[in-house]
Amino acid sequence: MKKLPKFSKSAILVEQQQPLVVDYIELPSELSYGQVLVEIIVSGICGSQIGEIKGVKGPDKFLPHLLGHEGFGKVLSIGPGVKHVSNNDSVILHWRAGAGIQSDPPVYKWNGKNLNAGWVTTFNKYAVISENRCTRVKNDLNPDIGALFGCAITTGFGVVENNAQLKIGESVVIFGAGGIGLNIVQAAKLKTAYPIIAIDIFKSRLDLAEKLGATHCINSKEESPEQEINKILGDNSLDVFIDNTGISNVIETGYRLVKKDGRVILVGVPHYKSMVSLNTLPLHFGKSLIGSHGGDTVPNLDIPRYINLYRNKKISFEDIISSHFPLESINKAIEAMQDGKTAGRVLINF
Repeated sequence: MKKLPKFSKSAILVEQQQPLVVDYIELPSELSYGQVLVEIIVSGICGSQIGEIKGVKGPDKFLPHLLGHEGFGKVLSIGPGVKHVSNNDSVILHWRAGAGIQSDPPVYKWNGKNLNAGWVTTFNKYAVISENRCTRVKNDLNPDIGALFGCAITTGFGVVENNAQLKIGESVVIFGAGGIGLNIVQAAKLKTAYPIIAIDIFKSRLDLAEKLGATHCINSKEESPEQEINKILGDNSLDVFIDNTGISNVIETGYRLVKKDGRVILVGVPHYKSMVSLNTLPLHFGKSLIGSHGGDTVPNLDIPRYINLYRNKKISFEDIISSHFPLESINKAIEAMQDGKTAGRVLINF
């Protein structure tokens, strides 16, 4: 068996509400059943990681631990039982379970103590990943684009396909035009939805949303989203409202705006202490409120379909990539995502 690297530079969440610590960690001495050693080439940063840092879901009992759930890399070694990937394969790394074994999570060492990690982490140069979080792709796929298939693309397209089940000509509001929101816009365009209304507080994101297919854009810092949506729709009603923010009053607005049998899709996760106030009566008469879990994507089935569209120039993702940072500057990258300096996805290049 190929010798594993002993150490990996990594970004570690040591304490919530604090910057990540970039340091070297010690890798396991051997791979267990169903584990795959991957050299990470590119990692994306998803809003979910920012939520973990901020403690959106509450206190984190697994600290310190590693982060990152979308990436692209190369397989260096496989553990016992692994059949779906082989040494030297290019793989997309994703947090939704795909084909293969779900292994035990790896246990790394940092400063002589155990360091926790889940089935996939991508904020580390070398990562031990569960087989079912790896999807093999052709070696000629652009690594920057490949990383986006780990979450941003698959979640965005899955939300439209599986959760919203958007139909030709239906109207849709996409509140929050970050990495996932921009892909929702592009998927809605493929479905020939109309109108496709993108809402955000940053002009740069709205400009990009328009380029990718939004027919109307609303800056919620400058205008009332509800009033503007009603103006755009005129006498028509809203079919689908997709929230990427997790903000309670945004969810309430969407629930109020959609028609009696409309769909409200929750992609963003509200803070664990926040509450949403709704009249549930419309739920008995056809209105639906759906929480999305990664767009219910099945990575090994859906990623090849989306890659086929990309290779045949039916969709494009280059514009969604806004900036690149080295791992050492990951905290600056996270800051840039939050202050609107970057319109689309931020990538970490190793």
